[in-house]
Amino acid sequence: MDCCSEKERARAPVVDEDVRPRILVVDDDDEIRELVCDYLNDMGYRTRPAANGREMWSQLEHPTDLVILDVMLPGEDGLSLCRGVRSQGDLPVVMISARGASTERIIGLEIGADDYLCKPFEPRELLARVRAVLRRGGRTIEPQANQHALGFAGWRLDLRTRRLFSANGETFDLSRSDFMILRALGEKPNRIFSRDELSRSAFGRDHHPADRSVDVCVSRLRQYLEDNARNPRLIRTIRNEGYLLELAPDAA
Repeated sequence: MDCCSEKERARAPVVDEDVRPRILVVDDDDEIRELVCDYLNDMGYRTRPAANGREMWSQLEHPTDLVILDVMLPGEDGLSLCRGVRSQGDLPVVMISARGASTERIIGLEIGADDYLCKPFEPRELLARVRAVLRRGGRTIEPQANQHALGFAGWRLDLRTRRLFSANGETFDLSRSDFMILRALGEKPNRIFSRDELSRSAFGRDHHPADRSVDVCVSRLRQYLEDNARNPRLIRTIRNEGYLLELAPDAA
């Protein structure tokens, strides 16, 4: 199954396709390969799949910014393939493997892998490592989420269905008002929004001092997004000003 091509063609990226980082995902497990492709596509990257070394070399005839490479592949294994990639240049490689022994990780890094991640892994952690490797290699262009979804801190907000997806695959159907507030915050992270602005976005009216509607929406959103809603780390309250979605550079 081509997990990427049909879905990518159905999406209209905000960023010109030529500048989005191009990721080659090499894994013989169809489910994992599709999950990684879909997740990175939704985070604004361009992905191409390969199930073995032969397909990998064929795909590498096209411009590529980073390879995600499984160790245990049919035929030539990932360690040998990584050595071959490294012998031809400095293309970044992030290795993934169900083998968690420290010796395996050391061998992978010694033969030239830029990072090594053990399965099972959180998609959000893989994303963070991909970003870090691309930055170290001087490939600093950050992708934007496609126009039908917003991605932040491992979460994805579908702008068509008003559904919120966690990195673990949980799905939450948002009310219109909750959705409009999260969309406003997510489209401009680290910007303070006044209650007036959020009230107009969610309810089409200015905020009244006695009106708690915006605060109620934010409280509900924190229940979804925060590990501890009483000590929020994503949707922050800025005293006497409003709210912001606070993202570190690697989480945006």
